[in-house]
Amino acid sequence: MSYQTLDETSATLALWYVVNTSLTAFYKLTEQFGGARQALTEGLGAWQELGVHNAHIKRWQDVDDVMAMVARLHDEAGRGVYGMLLMDDERYPEMLRQMYDPPPVLFYRGEVTRLSDRQVAIVGSRSPTEFAYQMTFNMAEYLAYQGLTITSGLAGGIDKAAHLGGLSNGCGQTVGVMGTGIDVCYPKNHNALYAQIINEGGCLISELLPATPAIKHNFPRRNRLVAGVSLATLVTEAAIASGSLITARLTAEQGKQVFAVPSSIDNVNAEGCHHLIREGATLIYHPSQIIDELSGSVMGYNALPKTFSRGVSALDNAHENCPVSASVAIAPHLQGVFDKLSNQPTDLDTLVAATALDVGTLLASLLELEMIGMVKVVGGRYERA
Repeated sequence: MSYQTLDETSATLALWYVVNTSLTAFYKLTEQFGGARQALTEGLGAWQELGVHNAHIKRWQDVDDVMAMVARLHDEAGRGVYGMLLMDDERYPEMLRQMYDPPPVLFYRGEVTRLSDRQVAIVGSRSPTEFAYQMTFNMAEYLAYQGLTITSGLAGGIDKAAHLGGLSNGCGQTVGVMGTGIDVCYPKNHNALYAQIINEGGCLISELLPATPAIKHNFPRRNRLVAGVSLATLVTEAAIASGSLITARLTAEQGKQVFAVPSSIDNVNAEGCHHLIREGATLIYHPSQIIDELSGSVMGYNALPKTFSRGVSALDNAHENCPVSASVAIAPHLQGVFDKLSNQPTDLDTLVAATALDVGTLLASLLELEMIGMVKVVGGRYERA
């Protein structure tokens, strides 16, 4: 068997395996020799002169092993275990093409067209406060109803809440970026979440080879892709040492906007958000503010209405196959807040006094009411829709 027999697609898969998914080595070889197939068919001296790692050279020299891996990838993709996207595929996410080192291969499961959606990343703590978890779900749900797809890293806590919020309107509006092979579930207790994303129209992606286990140094790579496919990143709650701050930094380095939600100054779980705000992230306390910011961005995001009724929303036209209800009942835990609202805008301090609720609980209730089209925000004040 010879590398000469490979077409460019198979050669790309082969080289990606040979360099053990090293972006640096892959692009060094393809740029030097003009493509994956040309790189694979060069001589040993050329690889050594280029300074390719010995482990890569050793793998490259075992042609039978490389060919067996390529055959396995084609076989599993052909049987529908997962799909593969190379950069010349029109379904490859345009946002990733704009990166300086996009992954040459993306493995995916689920609805691949989801990758062409306009996406917002939502990330944060694996062990969030109860309020932050619910607030994240609410924000993700709101943004999904406004036509955005929610992207996150499939971890527990904030990531999970973000994915579930994106799925909540029945349109599968979430993308999960994996730090393992596409066929490896991590954390292990997230099998149900993975299945829900795939079955309900979302998508899972990984740049790593199938069967790659959870290895610590692969998760910053995942964070890079979370930032890469998204228009912006929202951090809802994160400690100062959180990996979410890596995602935020990578977002900023890619020239995109970072949003962060503030909390009380004694909440150590939110120190990362406060640090981001201090460093220049945009402070938000309502997801409509993200819509406002992206509406005027250079990325051409089209403005969407900030208030809507599930039965008559413009989203019915944009997502006509998504199940929505023409009439919305107010849940008992929201009725008391709704009763204190009128057709005149009321400020938050007045509502706190009227409802005897703490600010956090009140804001969560108001957000839920807004998402079902019962409340609208006018100049930072609240009234019945």
